[in-house]
Amino acid sequence: MAGRFTEQPTSSRTYTWGVRSVRTRGIPARCAAAALATLLALGGAACVPPPASAPARVDPATSRRQLDGLTVARPGSMRGYSRARFPHWASTGDNCDVRDSVLRRDGSAIRFRGCNVVGGRWLSPFDGRVVTEVSKVDIDHMVPLANAWRSGAARWTEERREAFANDLRRPQLLAVTRASNRAKGDQDPAQWQPTNDEYVCRYAQDWIAVKFYWKLTLTAAEKIALLRMLETCQWPTGSRTAPPTSSPRPVA
Repeated sequence: MAGRFTEQPTSSRTYTWGVRSVRTRGIPARCAAAALATLLALGGAACVPPPASAPARVDPATSRRQLDGLTVARPGSMRGYSRARFPHWASTGDNCDVRDSVLRRDGSAIRFRGCNVVGGRWLSPFDGRVVTEVSKVDIDHMVPLANAWRSGAARWTEERREAFANDLRRPQLLAVTRASNRAKGDQDPAQWQPTNDEYVCRYAQDWIAVKFYWKLTLTAAEKIALLRMLETCQWPTGSRTAPPTSSPRPVA
């Protein structure tokens, strides 16, 4: 089995900020007043991370078709890997970055200091725990960077690896407890699964969706585990694609 790499988060940044002037020319007075009130409510900070919409979810039958479309292969070498090969937490403008965007999207009652998310409430889907201290929240890569490296990303350009590591359009980034993220490390679903049983189906679907879009390979054991996890999904009555009832033979 390939060596295990723990996906450690990049430490949060410290930002400086100031009160920006607000242009009101050509803006109705009531709109200008609302904009000014918003700035004052934020303590004079004009930058908050832009909202990120939740990635769309597909039905289990689509996940099964996507899984069947993935190439089964042996894991590649970890030679040359480092997290620095996947530039992450890209800027989203005004001193904000992708990490802030995920914390804002996945949390509630979010508190800011400039663009830094400094407080809020997060429900970690991996273990079902509620966290109110941002220091105990990690941003997980659904398909870990090390797993992606040995699944095909080693051959990518740096630009493509950066896009993968900061992908907000697919279910690749989510806020989870630090403990669950450390427990997962770079393991695939054959080696680690969420302790929250209600999330097992969604985890499999999201893992498949990311690998399918980015054209990453998977191992035979990984595919078997994903098929079994899809069996926990609520399949629509009368679905043309029945849930899998048996595991496939491993592919060399």
